[in-house]
Amino acid sequence: MAQRRMFSNRITDSAKFLKMPLSSQALYFHLGLHADDDGVVEAFSVMRQTGAVEDDLRILVAKNFVNVLNDDLVAYITDWNENNRIRADRKVDSIYKDLLLEIMPNIELTEPKPRADTGKVTGRPMDNQWTDNGPHRLGKVRLGKVRLGKVRLGKVSKGKVNKDSHHLAKPNYDPSSQPYKIASHLLTRIKQRQPDFKEPNLQKWANDIRLAHERDHRDYEKLDWLVDWSQDNSFWQANILSAGKLRKQYDTLMGQAERDRPTNVAPQTREDWFG
Repeated sequence: MAQRRMFSNRITDSAKFLKMPLSSQALYFHLGLHADDDGVVEAFSVMRQTGAVEDDLRILVAKNFVNVLNDDLVAYITDWNENNRIRADRKVDSIYKDLLLEIMPNIELTEPKPRADTGKVTGRPMDNQWTDNGPHRLGKVRLGKVRLGKVRLGKVSKGKVNKDSHHLAKPNYDPSSQPYKIASHLLTRIKQRQPDFKEPNLQKWANDIRLAHERDHRDYEKLDWLVDWSQDNSFWQANILSAGKLRKQYDTLMGQAERDRPTNVAPQTREDWFG
């Protein structure tokens, strides 16, 4: 894999890019620096190294700068071919190539070509890019052709993993588990108002609850309490119709719940307001 990466001014000087928070912009550059030759990067490890938070990544996803491929936050940089053109005889296939093609089947990747010195497809050539007349001059390197195919920017099915990959599938939640019970509680409250509500995938809802707990550090107790609060609120009951929405809107819901709390009445217990 190359040790140098490039970024296109067309991307980084655009209004869409510059309107993002500086933390999201910085994360984009770090993801690009750590990406492999197919533009795939393990975003979670980069975020840990740089101190970025998941909200920074969510903004990049919402702006279509990044597509998340699975729950481990393996991600693809959407404008990779705009930023970087890798020589075909230098390219090393991503270890996540199968996953990338499964989630984004219409993407066209540069196929590695044999090295000129050995005839083998092993990535970086040993000839150091020299010609009969000496080393290539900067700007005169003939780049391998890169087919710039249109990437389908539809919704990514997070967690969908190729059966041959090394990633684990989503866990199967027992009905007695906390995530499943909270997901079921939410469905029950929704159906009290909408008896014909379409039956969801409770395993997926339970997984969203688990992610809210493990990745966002939300208490199960608070999540369960927010189910009732949101479904009792005339505005939010029409908007919180899935566990994913509950997770996404958690901070907003808790903030409004705090604002709506009577100021002249002291909370009775921790269970009342999680003080």
